[in-house]
Amino acid sequence: MSVERPDSCDLLCLDLPVAEEIRARMPQLPGLEQAAAAAKALADPTRLSVAAALAEGGELCVCDVSWVVGQAQNLVSHHLRQLRTAGLATSRRDGRLVMYGLTDRGRHLLQTLLGTPAAEPA
Repeated sequence: MSVERPDSCDLLCLDLPVAEEIRARMPQLPGLEQAAAAAKALADPTRLSVAAALAEGGELCVCDVSWVVGQAQNLVSHHLRQLRTAGLATSRRDGRLVMYGLTDRGRHLLQTLLGTPAAEPA
């Protein structure tokens, strides 16, 4: 008695020309790794909240983000670093403050995840 597995073929039915064409259009590993890192960066609810705060505020310091999301500054700082490492946020020094904002990629990915219109930076 065979067990039916709906997720596999019983026959070798490869359409080689079509399969080769699709394979040629597939993203390369470095691009897939970057996309996976970006998705992973926003997979954490706190980081998602931090990114949403940046989307609303445009450019904020750690103190402001911390107050908005209701988390400790050291935790928010850690999450901002993670977003920056993933290429979803930028930072710049303004005197003694470090100001953070989302990159275009960060804004678009956040919009996709939350299903909201992308806010323009303030």
